[in-house]
Amino acid sequence: MRIGLIGAGNISDTHARAAAAIPGVAVAAVVGLNPEKTTALAERYGATPYSNLAAFLAHRPMDLVAIGSPSGLHAQQAAAAVQQGLHVIVEKPLDIDTDRIDALIAAADSARVKVAVFFQDRLKPATVELKRALTEGRLGTPVMASGRVKWYRPPEYYAQSRWRGTWALDGGGALMNQGIHTVDLLLWLFGPVARVRAATRTRLHAIEVEDTAVGILEFESGALGVIEATTSAYPGYARRMEVTGAEGTIVMEDDRIVRTDLRSSSGGGTAAAAAITESAASPVVSDASAHQRIIEDFIRAIRSGSPLACDASEGRRSVAVVQAIYEAARTGTTVIPR
Repeated sequence: MRIGLIGAGNISDTHARAAAAIPGVAVAAVVGLNPEKTTALAERYGATPYSNLAAFLAHRPMDLVAIGSPSGLHAQQAAAAVQQGLHVIVEKPLDIDTDRIDALIAAADSARVKVAVFFQDRLKPATVELKRALTEGRLGTPVMASGRVKWYRPPEYYAQSRWRGTWALDGGGALMNQGIHTVDLLLWLFGPVARVRAATRTRLHAIEVEDTAVGILEFESGALGVIEATTSAYPGYARRMEVTGAEGTIVMEDDRIVRTDLRSSSGGGTAAAAAITESAASPVVSDASAHQRIIEDFIRAIRSGSPLACDASEGRRSVAVVQAIYEAARTGTTVIPR
């Protein structure tokens, strides 16, 4: 199975490391705008470097493409790959606009190829266990869920990038870029969101978009939720999620379950010390194992037809909710995700 990489930055390096760790998978080609980065990444994995997307997409043998370019280019580049009969796995978000996502889904269906999204948190052990607890009814009727992403990015994180912090290519700030993983998990755990209310601010960084956001979510089940996202919380703190049902609460921090309090459990709750995740203060991913699980899941689905951990339709949901939060913050009204 040969994979091509669109993009040659930090996240594409993560995709390359994840792919190379899978037996029988090789990086075939890399395309990027920066010739030095593109050539260096390609040489590390014995791949062919390209500066032109059309030439890259014509490279053979190549079975699937991983996209790690600026968010506002995702659907456009994915559609180009789909037209060449290639399966596509896209870094989050799937795109920054649901209309473009809908067009991509239609194109993939027509070409009979698969499109997946790197929402790798769905396959981490702690979130799998949390999902199982909800599915098995151990938490009872869903009551409330909260996600807190209080991270820090220094000014140069935005200043040294042509696309971060812009509406056109980032599609938003702390929520669309950093917080969307947590929005996806809230949807995956508690189901669809019926309506949202929100407030956003740009408190610290000189960017077009928000660096601080708070959204109130009303789930279709009747449960309530809160999402907090910021890149202005120095020095950066571990992501925290709390999920409460009629029968108890489970708390996850730094992608680990740190407390479980269930009415059916004896001896009270369990707790564990939590460390600050590297993501809280840096965009660099040192451990590519979660991305590796997503690629393995994708390849399994291509070969056997098994369901994807997060297909394009699932990936669309978080973008729709983030767009609704931005609209609610802009208008001061309650908004229904579309």
